[in-house]
Amino acid sequence: MELHVKDLKFGYTKKALVVKTVSFSAQSGQLISLIGPNGSGKTTIVKCINKILTPQSGSVMLDGQNVQEIPPLEMARQIAYVPQFTNSYLSGSVMDVVMMGRRPYIKWRVSDEDVEIVLNVLKELDLEQLVHQQFEELSGGQKQKILIARALVQRPELYLFDEPISFLDIKNQIDIMELARNMVVKQNKTVIMVVHDLNMAMRYSDQVILLKSGEIEAAGLPREVLNHDHIQSVYGVRTKIIENNFIAPLYTPAC
Repeated sequence: MELHVKDLKFGYTKKALVVKTVSFSAQSGQLISLIGPNGSGKTTIVKCINKILTPQSGSVMLDGQNVQEIPPLEMARQIAYVPQFTNSYLSGSVMDVVMMGRRPYIKWRVSDEDVEIVLNVLKELDLEQLVHQQFEELSGGQKQKILIARALVQRPELYLFDEPISFLDIKNQIDIMELARNMVVKQNKTVIMVVHDLNMAMRYSDQVILLKSGEIEAAGLPREVLNHDHIQSVYGVRTKIIENNFIAPLYTPAC
């Protein structure tokens, strides 16, 4: 799988661009983290990749084909998207919600294979006990993991995760990041993830793209991008890098 984002521009109005000439590539077997302050264009880039938004200019090419030309059903076989969690409108049982991820493969009816795939993913995420529970009755963190499960059962080549760990406790955050890392290493999948936790990005990413005001401030290996100067330039926060793999903010005591 090869993804090429070239000279991407997008604005919700013609005069105010949210994304300004962004270019990067992703290959199979990579986990790429998009990081940056709120409003820097991370989610907008993800939505342009997934054809939710149409760029004003530039292109998103998936295996040589412009995503704007790929039919919806084929897109669903190639790309799975987990949006930022909001109060979801979804209803039905957990089984029903996760089974939605199998829609690109279901023909006349749900097959035994579809059911097996869903149950295996729920077990992998330690959610099998919720299979018959109503989605709207779950906690925010549980709903977030169910939406991730829905993406996993699609079995695409590219996963787009928009802040997948924001509503999760530290154990579940690590579980999801380990799961994403394993998909990349063991299944040769591609993961593009919007993440705010710089230490998670440092630990789990192959590449990091640091955004500022809709432009790429720096891109490359985590230890090259997540340094004192880049972090202070983008976030306005002084930091200390501990043993080359942990970022600690330096606070100035209040007077």
